[in-house]
Amino acid sequence: MKADNYVFTGKGKVKLRELPTDSSKDGVEREKILEKFQKNLVKLDELQNCFYADGKEGIIVVLQALDAAGKDSLIRRALAGVNPQGVKVACFKKPTEEELSHDYLWRVNQVLPRRGEIAIFNRSYYEDIITAHVLGLKDTYDMAPRITGKSEKKFIERRIEQVVNYERYLYENSYRVVKVFLNVSKEEQKKRFLERIDRPDKNWKFNVNDLDTREQFDEYLDCFEEVIARTATKESPWYAIPADDKWYTRYLFTEILIDTIRRTKPVYPDLPDDQKARLDECKARLLAESGDGQESSEDAG
Repeated sequence: MKADNYVFTGKGKVKLRELPTDSSKDGVEREKILEKFQKNLVKLDELQNCFYADGKEGIIVVLQALDAAGKDSLIRRALAGVNPQGVKVACFKKPTEEELSHDYLWRVNQVLPRRGEIAIFNRSYYEDIITAHVLGLKDTYDMAPRITGKSEKKFIERRIEQVVNYERYLYENSYRVVKVFLNVSKEEQKKRFLERIDRPDKNWKFNVNDLDTREQFDEYLDCFEEVIARTATKESPWYAIPADDKWYTRYLFTEILIDTIRRTKPVYPDLPDDQKARLDECKARLLAESGDGQESSEDAG
């Protein structure tokens, strides 16, 4: 699948600036991709239904990006056709006072999916590495000196190690974690910010503080490169997919979801023999219902 061009499993260097941020280098046609995307929505619905019924594994999709990369619209469009009972979306914004009084994975544990469910994390515990590092938040945490007294480098290294161990723990408890970085260019980000300013229906999405973050665009990108390289594993890979062309981003995202569900090899549950034996009995009871009763049900409908 095309998304394999953007996967990292812990081997090789991660150089985000050398990766395409749009569809041009993949030699694809928009109309054909849009057709494939619609077919993927049907496949995703079928697979997710079987995955939900199987209930043997859980899937956690981590979505990370710089501002205006299109996370919200991606979630809305790519998951439009799935059963909402089997999918949950968690948005990790700036930690609340309550969340800061716990360890940084505490709020994540509150929203882990059940096996058979898919959870989409709109931002995630990676913010506690990326943002904490770029903004130098270590000294703002109300933690023991044995933690905050460490150097910035050591503090971040520990968190990276903790996240790798956490994702291994999840995998060993029948969860799959797949991480997706939406690789938007600085030029496209500027266009989307201007659109949010110019369009009244998008004003609410614009935050003045986003421009301050934009000034640190390169610092964030450098940090993502390092973190992706150090946390990508075969079991919990990273995908850094182009985000300038939303239609292509959505297609690649559905490809990743479909592949991840298929890897779990879901099957519909097989009824125990005693329950199977009663199916014919139940069918006979239904067929034996009087015609009058059937007509009254139709009339009621």
